Amino acid sequence: MAEKKYDLEERTYEFARNVAHFSKKLPKNTVNFKYVDQVIRSSGSVGANYIEANESLSKKDFAMRVKICRKEAKESAYWLRLIVDTNPNEFSKEGGALKNEAEELKKIFSAIINKSN
Repeated sequence: MAEKKYDLEERTYEFARNVAHFSKKLPKNTVNFKYVDQVIRSSGSVGANYIEANESLSKKDFAMRVKICRKEAKESAYWLRLIVDTNPNEFSKEGGALKNEAEELKKIFSAIINKSN
């Protein structure tokens, strides 16, 4: 079980890191500044809250933290969708892949929540 925990911690870290690297490539404009700020926050919160969940003191606390992870992954997918839809096509492939990863993480956290109930 510990190996799976580590894999998801690493996966959420890589997601946040990849979002940050992608964000640096985007054109510098007023809209992107706002959207990038939001997606950087939400993508980083996914992993940070998962680490908190793994250190939780109770099952209830664990479930709450994982629900926050799911919420932040869903929010990240939203911001990434907006970024892809409001930028040149050259960013569609990488941005779309990151949006898909956010959606996959959301599904993983949903499955964890369902199993913990």
